[in-house]
Amino acid sequence: MGEEDEEKEVKIGTNMIEQTREKLRTLLKEFKDVFAWSYQDMPGLDSDIVQHRLPLKPECPPIKQKLRRMKPIVSFNIKEEVEKQFNAGFLTVAKYPQWVANVVPVPKKNGKVRMCVDY
Repeated sequence: MGEEDEEKEVKIGTNMIEQTREKLRTLLKEFKDVFAWSYQDMPGLDSDIVQHRLPLKPECPPIKQKLRRMKPIVSFNIKEEVEKQFNAGFLTVAKYPQWVANVVPVPKKNGKVRMCVDY
């Protein structure tokens, strides 16, 4: 989807019958301006609707993981992703500084990095 200079990838299930798949393609192309393709496409996303928090129990002692060193290119990709999400307002400064968990980078097919955290 999208123009030649800015292609947008959409994956459609292979189990769908061809007639339904074609109708879906037509619908997606017609309403492509409705979808968010980047973090900047979602300004004003209300944090009252969706917000991840770390529920803490008083009886659980804080855990601070040892820092894991990453290859420079992986560190660069992580920093780039964090900056994008921070600038879009998706990330804020942690309110649990005594709990620290490392980022687990998961490479995507397009060469970018999906950031996961293993608490």
